[in-house]
Amino acid sequence: MKNKEEKIAIKQIEDDEWTHRKEVLEIMQKYEIPISKKYELQFHIIGKTISASCYVIGWFMPFYFAGSLESGNVCEYFHMKHYFNELGITEHDTILYEMGIKEKEHEVYFLEQIKNHKLLKKKKKVFSWGTHKSANNVDLDEKLPVDSSDIYCKK
Repeated sequence: MKNKEEKIAIKQIEDDEWTHRKEVLEIMQKYEIPISKKYELQFHIIGKTISASCYVIGWFMPFYFAGSLESGNVCEYFHMKHYFNELGITEHDTILYEMGIKEKEHEVYFLEQIKNHKLLKKKKKVFSWGTHKSANNVDLDEKLPVDSSDIYCKK
């Protein structure tokens, strides 16, 4: 990694992800939603691969794919909020909103780190993520409040 500040930022993102995991597991347990062993394994492998690849292929590709992954993760929390709301459950709205916004912050962090890299333009064409291309419609500069956030990530 480039420097101490970058290592601190990446560690904070990791800590945020572990917190999200804990909070989602609590919600799942409350409603007796089973944990998917398939997804557990799949995302464990993705995380380890991205992490390990930093030492093999440099920093751009791991940062690019981490940012792209975070971009999609934003909607996972808003979709969960939408599904609960369809069932008349609103007690998790704030925490799901906060996790979705935090994922957007992660996406923006990774994009900031690579926005001037020469490979970004090529990767954006192939993988459809990068400057002006996101998997979500959250705008941190004009962030909506929780009770108005139903427009985020609508299918």
